[in-house]
Amino acid sequence: MTQSGLVIDRDPRPDIGAASVASPRQVEVGERDARIALRRQIGKLERECSMIVADAFPHISSADIPDFKGEAVDGPCLLTLEELERIRDRLAGRLQDMRRLAAERAERERTSRELLELMKLEPGAYKFVRLPLRDLGQSGCGVWEVRPRLGLIGMLAGWWQVKLSSGCP
Repeated sequence: MTQSGLVIDRDPRPDIGAASVASPRQVEVGERDARIALRRQIGKLERECSMIVADAFPHISSADIPDFKGEAVDGPCLLTLEELERIRDRLAGRLQDMRRLAAERAERERTSRELLELMKLEPGAYKFVRLPLRDLGQSGCGVWEVRPRLGLIGMLAGWWQVKLSSGCP
């Protein structure tokens, strides 16, 4: 009997003494459950990838991750269990790559913020160092730069300052 897409086996007494051989109904239910589980896993992996891209945009985009190419299909089709597993495994690998990129980006931003603090504390030790806002995880095209206060006179006198340029041409 079929009810809302589920196959229900109505055998009142399973034969316990006989060798356990899966009936066609059990195989159908097992394959359907496997497909549902794989589709849920694929959906979860795709959501996680999307969240990483959304959180780190525009510094990390889906274009930064090498995309996998599927087999060309002319139209709609039902994927086999093997194809679903392959897609799930590729997405899991892609998610790991995206997590690695996000962690590297966060570390780069942290070291850039530390460098900016050091530049502000002791500008003379960081003469002519430039730090773009993009490296700090901020939007815009400005640049933090250590420059002499009064041009050549300030450079000879040792008067250094940290300035944020507008940066936009």
